[in-house]
Amino acid sequence: MKIVAFGGGTGLSTLLRGLKLFSVFEVTAVVTVTDEGGSSGIIREELGVLPPGDLRNNIIALAEDESLMSKIMAYRFIEGQTLKNHSLGNLIIAALTKITGSFAVAIEKASSILAIKGKVLPVTEDSVRLIAKMETGEEIVGETEIVKKRSKILEIRLDKPARPFLKVIDSLTKCDAVILGPGSLFTSIIPNLLVSGVNEAMKGKPKILIANMMTQPGETVGFSLRDHITTVEKYLGCSLDRIIVNSETIPDEVLERYRSQRSEPIFSDGKDERVIPFPMVDVIIDPRDGKKKLRHDPLRLAASVRETVTNLVGD
Repeated sequence: MKIVAFGGGTGLSTLLRGLKLFSVFEVTAVVTVTDEGGSSGIIREELGVLPPGDLRNNIIALAEDESLMSKIMAYRFIEGQTLKNHSLGNLIIAALTKITGSFAVAIEKASSILAIKGKVLPVTEDSVRLIAKMETGEEIVGETEIVKKRSKILEIRLDKPARPFLKVIDSLTKCDAVILGPGSLFTSIIPNLLVSGVNEAMKGKPKILIANMMTQPGETVGFSLRDHITTVEKYLGCSLDRIIVNSETIPDEVLERYRSQRSEPIFSDGKDERVIPFPMVDVIIDPRDGKKKLRHDPLRLAASVRETVTNLVGD
């Protein structure tokens, strides 16, 4: 089954780590290019290269976990005034972009180096920024500033029209199903749907939303599952076919830490027959700060996608 999965960095890469273990899937990951923070933001501003971080994460996710090249691409410098916090993989992709003259070709070359199981594509090669209209009436430019504002987002758009990367359109026309998420609603999932031609190319394809497990400060505070569904459908211009949502209890210790940041769990209310609950909680220790973080379990998430897609399109 040919799957096209849309998203950004952390959420989509978690899904890909599971999907690559199922030989039934031929996976294409389509990744937004509106990131402006951290190493990616610096590379974007100083080198004029599209932000490589989210694409790098997904390339690594589809590679062999223990390979030396995967470790090299994931390595982040922790010292030095110039290189501190830069990912080596980001620098390699930036160098490949300069050498080849194309960001998309650079991603293809990096994918080839790691011999990944699937494809990772930028949704567009155009340099675009996000603009959000907030409930205060303000318009905020740039992904980082939008998230920092921590105000309710009423609407989001690109600062200029963006052409789709043609291989994305080709993958959509040939796929059996489209997966949206998991990931930040307004800065990872929806930006892909704002690129010209993407929504049209997925017409008639089964569309599955993977809901986040928690609301996100700066983006979806106070959102219910229904709010997430309605928002995605607004930008899709059509209805979703299925929604996968976590059904597993979140450990109290982790839940309280998230709630202290105004983040609440997202569960089904049982009123939408398209919603399919699956247990998929995974608690990890973030090596950067030693704190417990909530994630989808990659294997169980991928299994839920396999079951859902099989039921929609058949074997």
